[in-house]
Amino acid sequence: MLRIQRSSNGGVTFTLAGRVSIEHVAELQRLFALEEGGCSIALDLQEVTLIDREAITFLAKCEAEKIKLENCPTYIRQWIDLEKTRD
Repeated sequence: MLRIQRSSNGGVTFTLAGRVSIEHVAELQRLFALEEGGCSIALDLQEVTLIDREAITFLAKCEAEKIKLENCPTYIRQWIDLEKTRD
């Protein structure tokens, strides 16, 4: 289960808590699309407990699109970096 909480303070931050899987990617993309163009978006990953490979690929694409990953656990950061080298 994944909980997504939106907050704004000059930009928009989506705080993710729980398990992130491929089934959540479409919902996150939908939420991003609802934000105004030019608005900075960040994902706070501090409370992520489990993540699958498809979600890692999505996070790597987010970074490439200038979406900031905040409070990224070390294992997620290392996995994203590993996926980037595979491409």
